[in-house]
Amino acid sequence: MPKARFDYFDALAQQGEYSCQEARMLLEFVQEFNPADAKQNSWAMHEIENAADMQTHELFLHLAREFITPIDREDIIEMTHRLDDIVDYIEDVSQQLYMYDVRTLHPNMLKMVELIVLTTETLHSALKEFRNFKAKGTLGELIIEVNDIEEEADSLFLLSMRDLYRNHTDDPVFIMIWSNMFARMERVVDACENVADMMSTIVLKNS
Repeated sequence: MPKARFDYFDALAQQGEYSCQEARMLLEFVQEFNPADAKQNSWAMHEIENAADMQTHELFLHLAREFITPIDREDIIEMTHRLDDIVDYIEDVSQQLYMYDVRTLHPNMLKMVELIVLTTETLHSALKEFRNFKAKGTLGELIIEVNDIEEEADSLFLLSMRDLYRNHTDDPVFIMIWSNMFARMERVVDACENVADMMSTIVLKNS
């Protein structure tokens, strides 16, 4: 019986699932925020990041051995790197909370993390639909939705930064910490949009 071929679309979707797991974990931590749990949360995130790295390693092993791929080899490599960025960036947010020994959350953090969860889950839905990119489906709508969420996150980022420099000028350390935190959270959503944009490019290349 011939060995089943490696499913690259499933592997990419699994990478998206890891980012969803991290995002949901971050949201739970923020909703029930306890500074004493920051280190444990960071380590739990790191375990997910390690699992994602193993998935990436397996995908690259198959790429090295196989000549036929469902989309261009270079596109698979680039998408894998971009998906890995999302996982790394979400873990980074958790690590920063621990590193800065954050005791009080900025009021807008919960909303930003909710947007991170929404964009990772929407992107994951798009990744599961990606194998059908040559057919008329929901992929295009999901990509647009990721872009819309990114715009909302941009607006929240601007409002949050304005709040820091308008209402917290008496606390430069607070400004420094939260400027960095919001920049890193926005980077997560930007990374999701980067993957969605690449899917759009692949669709155009193959249509």
